[in-house]
Amino acid sequence: MTTLDKVLYTARAHTTGGRDGASRTDDGRLDVKLSSPGTSGTGTNPEQLFAAGYSACFIGALKAVGGMQKIAIPQDVAVDAEVDLGPITGGYGIAVRLTVHLPGMERAAAQALVDTAHKVCPYSNATRGNIDVTLTLA
Repeated sequence: MTTLDKVLYTARAHTTGGRDGASRTDDGRLDVKLSSPGTSGTGTNPEQLFAAGYSACFIGALKAVGGMQKIAIPQDVAVDAEVDLGPITGGYGIAVRLTVHLPGMERAAAQALVDTAHKVCPYSNATRGNIDVTLTLA
């Protein structure tokens, strides 16, 4: 288990109704209706929120590593995240696929950047060894 050396930030959300409810952060910046995946509900679902969070966090890790290594990150860097939900023994689990777009970067340098970002990204560290995460350089 990983323990934090220091807390830099704490996110807080209050959720009611589970997958068919609503969630709101304490600062009000996020206020969403929730719906179960594959239903006709009007809200988002936890897997979509995880995909958005992981992809945003991974871009942050790319930028952090780029800054440390004095590597210019393309302005139009993007990450496409896919989060699968499915049964596992005794319950349900998720798997993640991240496709990283670093247009204009030399492929070997871009791959090295992705590999290093995967080592420092908080979401990658939280999921490592727990779920299948596949990284692809577009």
